[in-house]
Amino acid sequence: MSRLFGTDGIRGVAHEYPLTANGSYRIGRAVASFFSMRTRSTKIIIGKDTRQSGAMLENALADGICSVGADAYLVGIMPTPAVAYLTSAGDAAAGIVISASHNPFYDNGIKLFDAEGYKLTDDKEDEIERLVLAEGTVNAGETTHHMGGKVKNIADVSERYLAFLQNDLPAANLLNGMKIILDCSNGATYAVAPQLFHHLGARVGAINIHPDGKNINANCGSEHPQALIDKVIAQKAAVGLAFDGDGDRLVAIDEQGQVISGDRILAICAHSLKQQGLLKNNLVVSTVMSNLGLRLALKDMGIEHIMTPVGDRYVLEQMRASGAIIGGEDSGHMIFLDQHTTGDGMLTAIRLLQTLQIERKPLSELSRIMTVFPQVLLNVEVQSKPAIESVSQLMDAIGLVQAKLGEKGRVLVRYSGTQPLCRVMVEGPREDETRRYCQQIADVVKAALG
Repeated sequence: MSRLFGTDGIRGVAHEYPLTANGSYRIGRAVASFFSMRTRSTKIIIGKDTRQSGAMLENALADGICSVGADAYLVGIMPTPAVAYLTSAGDAAAGIVISASHNPFYDNGIKLFDAEGYKLTDDKEDEIERLVLAEGTVNAGETTHHMGGKVKNIADVSERYLAFLQNDLPAANLLNGMKIILDCSNGATYAVAPQLFHHLGARVGAINIHPDGKNINANCGSEHPQALIDKVIAQKAAVGLAFDGDGDRLVAIDEQGQVISGDRILAICAHSLKQQGLLKNNLVVSTVMSNLGLRLALKDMGIEHIMTPVGDRYVLEQMRASGAIIGGEDSGHMIFLDQHTTGDGMLTAIRLLQTLQIERKPLSELSRIMTVFPQVLLNVEVQSKPAIESVSQLMDAIGLVQAKLGEKGRVLVRYSGTQPLCRVMVEGPREDETRRYCQQIADVVKAALG
């Protein structure tokens, strides 16, 4: 059986193992058993996004948690970073988020946070997986009915989370008068994001704020920002902000309708922090998927740069190890470790808008700090995932393209951590050439592994 955990928790098709009622019940038991052994608390917080399968998984997880004597505290529909904050701010042993992030509604997933609000290391995930797959997950024999825990609902969670975010601003009404458009992806931010930016004094317009269980991420949000682009241009807004389904990603749209993805947001915010003398250790952390332009921009700014494997938790691990306070992924996961323990789309938006106010420049001008190299990414469905290095014909194709690009580009081929896909990414000096090289490698992947 393949590993349950991928690059961001457990993810798959809802109602298929392990995201069934029985599978989630076992996961709930395992999580509660694992954390009960490490903390005095038996409180496990559960939040979810707007997918129609969320209620089923929530009930099953809560049942599993209670079956080992722990208590399930339900917060309802809340962004992933809100659950991380609520977990770390109280006396909870762990936090669980039911979400498949930017995936379509028929997928779902389970993300875990420890008592401090951090995503789990590989070792901790492996131990929980061992408990899930074991015959029993109870520490001292089977639990009887009188040992069961309770299911409780937590009140005022939105207010607590919004207060936490608003405390990040140095002064009240910093955004007063700024016109922004939000795309909430019919996901977990649909209620809290408009409320936040209204409270911060901005003139707020919002789209995709009517979730029906099936329209989460459907042609909207950070993965599909065209509707937001059109709205920003039509309403002459200063900026557009697109979140993904669970609210841990942000993609911005400048006043001219240009998409500003994670790498450029990193560059903009890092430059501002350095100018203010706040860039701890003069360091930025990103993943191997970051655009070549980010590396060059940071080098020009005299900022050190560390790259990690794909996945925001690997970025976080490196940030904690190196003392960096800013890091992220081009996909829009941004971590500001001086304020939060995980990626937070709404916090990232606050930091970006704060930079706009400090610099007194439009986003289109600020984004010029980084030149984006043409980058083509193709996803190829695969039947198996052998080590890339073991597929000789694929290694030959990669080597040939890299030799042609030289120092003016790069090739990255990796498997998706959550789907049966091989991702082929090529960067180069010209769009047509880059696309041709990427297709050449993708064709080899399809022939060898498809």
